[in-house]
Amino acid sequence: MTIEFKIPDLGENVESADVGQVMVAEGDTIEAEQPVLEVETEKAVFEVPCPHAGTVSKIHVSEGDSVSVGTLVLTLEETGSNGTAASAAASAEPEAKKEPEEPAKSEPDTSSAPQPSKADPEAASAKPAQTAAPATTAPSKDQPPAPAGPATRRLARQLGVDLHEITGSGPGGRITQDNVKEFVKNRLANPVGGGTTVAAPPLPDFSQWGEVEHEALNKIAKTSANNLSFAWQTVPHVTQHDLADVTDLEAARRRFVKSHEGAPKITMTVLAVKAVVAALKAYPRFNASIDMSRGELILKRYFHIGVAVDTENGLVVPVIRDCDQKSLLELAAELTDIAGRARARKLGPNDMKGGTFTISNLGGIGGTGFTPIVNYPEVAILGMARSRQEYVPSESGPVARLMLPLSLSYDHRVVNGADGARFIGKVTSLLSEPFQLLTEL
Repeated sequence: MTIEFKIPDLGENVESADVGQVMVAEGDTIEAEQPVLEVETEKAVFEVPCPHAGTVSKIHVSEGDSVSVGTLVLTLEETGSNGTAASAAASAEPEAKKEPEEPAKSEPDTSSAPQPSKADPEAASAKPAQTAAPATTAPSKDQPPAPAGPATRRLARQLGVDLHEITGSGPGGRITQDNVKEFVKNRLANPVGGGTTVAAPPLPDFSQWGEVEHEALNKIAKTSANNLSFAWQTVPHVTQHDLADVTDLEAARRRFVKSHEGAPKITMTVLAVKAVVAALKAYPRFNASIDMSRGELILKRYFHIGVAVDTENGLVVPVIRDCDQKSLLELAAELTDIAGRARARKLGPNDMKGGTFTISNLGGIGGTGFTPIVNYPEVAILGMARSRQEYVPSESGPVARLMLPLSLSYDHRVVNGADGARFIGKVTSLLSEPFQLLTEL
């Protein structure tokens, strides 16, 4: 019995992946659930198992290929005795893996959000794509639905883009999220009816001035570039800076680490996670997302903190969930685990989803401060630079204290400057007073 194995669902919002390694060869006999591919998405690298047992008669993909849900990977000749069941599973698989044409109704965020009408100038002006397309993506009665998955349709609704105006680059002309973002960027650069945004001119031939080398961007780097560009164009950023006196906190941290050998290492990032959660509870607008299409703020009652991790393949942001319900040691153990898996390219799609706030700590590298870019659709991010000794006034004269530079970037549509100052002041106060931080744990 011949069985065809196709790419299964790779996770929410993941429409395509690059084949990093084919882990079997033609003629190999494999067991059910044996990994057969290593794929790289925009956020992680992970193995794809085949649910069928059999002998590999044909491999349909190669390293470097871009694949999406439903792409044929392997043809197998069944070797087990349960031929009927395997055949039924193989024939049913394509239908089971098809994405529905309409957005899933159970998604709570913006999947059913109506677009602002033309009579709503405030909502229309706040959305950069409103000049790009009509404020609705619903097809007319004479027009079939555009070929796109639920996540792509949701993004199009958020940006006010008509999917029928976009040519898809996916299999069979399927429209991807990257197609939507590229469409918006092109219209921002060349607005309908004119505008002030200027398209970047083509690059010159740099080789005319000397030797050059062309290095292809990997999928993580390309996606990061697109997402950062999109966030910067969409979110009106404001960054506020402060200094936290962490002299006493750092001394207590070092004493604890020294006296608890073998325990998960509590770092300043772990302590910052706890301080941030306390600040998010005090100022819930920072733990939110803005839905311009519906004119509302989505306040989240959970605290999932993303922590930026520097890897050889680029910056990734795995998420630690329910940080308000975990002790410092539990957070330390989880941060050590996800950072290690990020650097080993072993994060799964679910490890990167659901964050409500992000922390980026560059203290181990250096710098006196920076302006981090908000991780859309979040509304704020905290940057930490390298602590340094500074002299501060006291009753007995200037004394040296260990000061930690903090940089808070936020979406000015959601957060005003006064609340931004209050939030970073709360974080600074908690990190400067160890006992106060303990009372918030």
